[in-house]
Amino acid sequence: MSTGNAATLTGSRLPLKVLLIEDSAVIRESLSEALGSTGMLEVTGVAETADDAVRTLENDSFDAVIVDIQLRRGSGMDVLSYLHSKGMLEKLMAIVLTNYALATYRKRCQQLGVQHFFDKSLEFDRVIEVLDEFATGRQA
Repeated sequence: MSTGNAATLTGSRLPLKVLLIEDSAVIRESLSEALGSTGMLEVTGVAETADDAVRTLENDSFDAVIVDIQLRRGSGMDVLSYLHSKGMLEKLMAIVLTNYALATYRKRCQQLGVQHFFDKSLEFDRVIEVLDEFATGRQA
């Protein structure tokens, strides 16, 4: 009986796995550090292009993705469309963090099933708050 409790406690403390799809090294480093400092979240995958992101998603599983719209090659919208087509947006937390917080992008992301859409310059900290709440809810 105590073994089951120990396993439950140990399992509940595992950090949630986050895929960060972002081409800016500065943003990647800042987000990775902030998410890791919570103890409940860990960036376990990084992609700088849409193709790299899709390959990573095909080969590993994640609890959440943070997606930039403008990537060096390809678009975060391509990644979100892939996630939507595979039914993955129903299973994981999807957050868009972009400098291109245009109404057309926001609307399309909502249509695809993205839960949160944030402007990098104004709402950067909201990403950490939302993921922290998500992790707390998943571990409760």
